[in-house]
Amino acid sequence: MTAETWKKPGLETLRATISRLEGHSDRRRKTLPFGVREIDSRLPGGGLALGALHEVAGGGNDALHSAAAGQFCAGIAARTRGKVLWIVTRQDVFAPSLKQVGLSARRTIFVEAGSDVDVLASFEEGLRHGGLGAVVAEVARLSMTASRRLQLAAETSGSLGIAIRRWRRQTDAADFGQPTASVTRWRVSVLPSVPLPVPGVGRPRWLLELIRARAGECADFEVEACDGKGRLSLPAALADRPDQEAAGQRRARA
Repeated sequence: MTAETWKKPGLETLRATISRLEGHSDRRRKTLPFGVREIDSRLPGGGLALGALHEVAGGGNDALHSAAAGQFCAGIAARTRGKVLWIVTRQDVFAPSLKQVGLSARRTIFVEAGSDVDVLASFEEGLRHGGLGAVVAEVARLSMTASRRLQLAAETSGSLGIAIRRWRRQTDAADFGQPTASVTRWRVSVLPSVPLPVPGVGRPRWLLELIRARAGECADFEVEACDGKGRLSLPAALADRPDQEAAGQRRARA
């Protein structure tokens, strides 16, 4: 064996050490697909990374009450395995709305924290526990340092961490543009539901903005809100569009 061959393992070890110190990881994360090709194709690994921190905020007035954002997060958490820890600072979580998107109260452990500091401490402890399917926490301010601690805790345990960014004033929502260590960042805005041919209210619709995706692509999606199993879907008109285009091309060639 030549001297050059002997040097290679040492060099690779050194590179791996430097990469680890810089905070990079070669481990392939497991993912939780949305089951919607248009969304999963924009995410590394074809889905939402497990063992990682994600941020979600509501658009418009939902930035203050987080109704749609909360349901979006509940739909994701419902598709994980194990208990879900849900940390709040206000007693206004409407459990039936979480049940509506598949997250049963039997699976959910609700914790009320007195301040953002307590929320972050509980959030980190929950992520480090390792026996939870997901940890969801309502957070107003999230610094780079705090988000790094949460990201490292999620990486260590493999649990899914979701920070619902919720503010008390609309002007505070500007904080959502500050850099953090989260892997993805989403904004959920309410859209009018599709009119029904009979009196009633159609399935809720959301504008889902993927504002940031590490090693992925930003994109906007118009989706129908999570169903009883936490699954999103595209409105029928959008879902049928590729087939209609293909049919049009076939007609043009005929």
